[in-house]
Amino acid sequence: QVQLVESGGGLVQPGGSLRLSCAASGSIFRVYTMGWFRQAPGKQRELVATITGTGYTIYADSVKGRFTISRDNVKNTVYLQMNSLTPEDTAVYYCYANVRASGNPTATEHWGQGTQVTVSS
Repeated sequence: QVQLVESGGGLVQPGGSLRLSCAASGSIFRVYTMGWFRQAPGKQRELVATITGTGYTIYADSVKGRFTISRDNVKNTVYLQMNSLTPEDTAVYYCYANVRASGNPTATEHWGQGTQVTVSS
């Protein structure tokens, strides 16, 4: 019923920038916290940044000052602006959203399919 569709990944040189987008669609009553996680080869999935419906944000220490998370509550879309990228940022980035579907009394977690970000010269 609820889908998250990501876009914006790709290959970028060190020091470059990318912007990821993730739109939630379907029978949605309300979208609560949205965010981004990432998983590099051989590593566990880790939090990158999250944002609540009122705009409260949390960032991983490794991305503070370089990445900015934002959202459009009308479009149910979350963005991740990534600047000053380094090879250590190379990973599959997953969108996350806590969504209450129409007709459901509670919210559930949803994940996007993942988008590859590769930082390499």
